[in-house]
Amino acid sequence: MLEILTELKKHTKGEWIFPSPVKEGEPRNPSAVYSRFQIILKRANCKHVRFHDLRHTFATMALENGMDIKTLSAMIGHVSAETTLNIYSHITDTMQQQAAVRIDRKIGGTNAEMPEPEPPKAYAEPSQENATEAVFEPYKPKIRKSGTGCVTMINDHLYEGRFTPRVNGKRISKNVYAKTREECEEKLAELIKTMKAEIAAEKKKAKQA
Repeated sequence: MLEILTELKKHTKGEWIFPSPVKEGEPRNPSAVYSRFQIILKRANCKHVRFHDLRHTFATMALENGMDIKTLSAMIGHVSAETTLNIYSHITDTMQQQAAVRIDRKIGGTNAEMPEPEPPKAYAEPSQENATEAVFEPYKPKIRKSGTGCVTMINDHLYEGRFTPRVNGKRISKNVYAKTREECEEKLAELIKTMKAEIAAEKKKAKQA
């Protein structure tokens, strides 16, 4: 993949590896990329996944192959390393256990079994017995007002908020995470307020210079 991307970069004009075929200087439209992605999945006889799931796969594989939390956190745009730890705790907890087993094997000379990471618990449909206890969640429209970011439900106990403004012609992205949609909306609103203030300050500083 690295060889393919490196070769592609040589023949690509501008800063984008995947530039828009209709708008010069712009990246490829997300909806067009998503459509192509679904076609590839279908042709490869793979199950339906979101583009965002690729991000989680990368983060999980990076941790399993020794990347430190701080580097990964900066790479995927988390506000802090604590956020990364919370989301991928099922991996980091196992990493600690694996480190303990390696020490036990080397120093203690034991043949302790190496633990494997367990995937996060998937959402289970309520049974008929407790179906009445299920919490009703109203439909949330996908279209949001410009400048308000977006909120995505990652699993049944984790929401991700993202704000991606354009600064000096480039898109920058920051994320927040919470256990409920309401909490995530509050965190996202605070993040947007802070980022807009920082962007305004940078623009003012640039004009004065």
